[in-house]
Amino acid sequence: MERQGHQLARVRHRLYGILEHGPIGDRLGRVTGQLIVALIVVNLVAVVFESLPAYAVRFGPAFHVIELVSLIVFTLEYALRVWVAVEHAPYRQMTKHAARLKFILSPFGLVDLLAVLPFWLAFVAPADLRVVLIFRIVRFLKLARYSPGMRSLLAALYAERRALYGCLVILLGATLVAATAMHLVEREVQPEKFGTIPDAMWWALVTLSTIGYGDVVPLTIPGKLVAAATVIAGLVMMALPVGIVATAFANEVHRRDFVVTWGMVARVPVLAGLSAIEIADIMELLRAQQFEAGELVVRRGEPAHSMYFVAAGEVEIRLGHERIRLGTGHFFGEIAVLRRARRSATVTALTRTSLLVLDAHDLRALMDRQPRIAERIREVARQRVESHAIGSTGDLLAEELAEPPESADAEAAPDV
Repeated sequence: MERQGHQLARVRHRLYGILEHGPIGDRLGRVTGQLIVALIVVNLVAVVFESLPAYAVRFGPAFHVIELVSLIVFTLEYALRVWVAVEHAPYRQMTKHAARLKFILSPFGLVDLLAVLPFWLAFVAPADLRVVLIFRIVRFLKLARYSPGMRSLLAALYAERRALYGCLVILLGATLVAATAMHLVEREVQPEKFGTIPDAMWWALVTLSTIGYGDVVPLTIPGKLVAAATVIAGLVMMALPVGIVATAFANEVHRRDFVVTWGMVARVPVLAGLSAIEIADIMELLRAQQFEAGELVVRRGEPAHSMYFVAAGEVEIRLGHERIRLGTGHFFGEIAVLRRARRSATVTALTRTSLLVLDAHDLRALMDRQPRIAERIREVARQRVESHAIGSTGDLLAEELAEPPESADAEAAPDV
């Protein structure tokens, strides 16, 4: 019984990694996410074309099959997400029931629920098809789970919700002031359009929003002056929330990069054991770079401007007829950088790989600022000098471990 419980826990943990996009090298997780995104897109396209009478008649059965398959897949996905909710880091201290309830009531959980529940209810009780159609469009929000851009935008809107609420209050106040002013100056000339403040509020709202339909315009000179002031105020009204959202979105993107890079740094053994302050200090020097499978990282004969830490994935070093693989936690390129030499091997990404790149100048600065890291790098170099072999967690080549040439001409020559 206990063994079955452990096996079930392993299966649940594996499903969590697949559904929540586990490690970067997890191919099954990426494929699953891509298939769900494709199904969401097919759903949205089907909703659009099903609204055309000719297509609805011609392809009605196909649309029905798409909806049925989507409903089954999304229901299964939702059920599995509820089951693996206990694997979420913030929920691990909760009981299983509390963790699952927490997920169900979360924004993503509610979106997943609304994407399937109305359609199952429609089989049980008669429902207005137009209402069900709205919930089919809700499935678009499921893309936020798979789109970093959408997640960043939603996070930015949530972070600035108080400021945006303040902008809304200011807009409503400006609408009321502009409508009142226009009512006072135009009510005698255009009583059907500005006879009451509520009537004038329509004009004020479309003018402040810079839309200006032109269906209601002032005729008197005072009315035109009020309109001119309202237009200028409208430019300020629109620029204010746009600036707030743009700034918050940029900050959220930078924050997300920071979090990802922090996690990547933590994967590198040579940087293990550092304090949070030291890691934050190093992160100012590092930049993340991602390579797809088969993509070239460095080429033989190129000047060595950077060293690389493998944060996730796997790379292959081609040195003559020899092929060597380096995985997560390994690093390469540091000795050629320190010697100001050229690359003597070609490195290619075998899988989707995330690297932390450290430029030559920053490597020297890092070694000056972090003696412990400098000593680790030098120790790996010393071991390779002694063995004249490629280390299991280090640089590319034994050739790069030789003493640096003395002359300037020799220093500039390829290190092969």
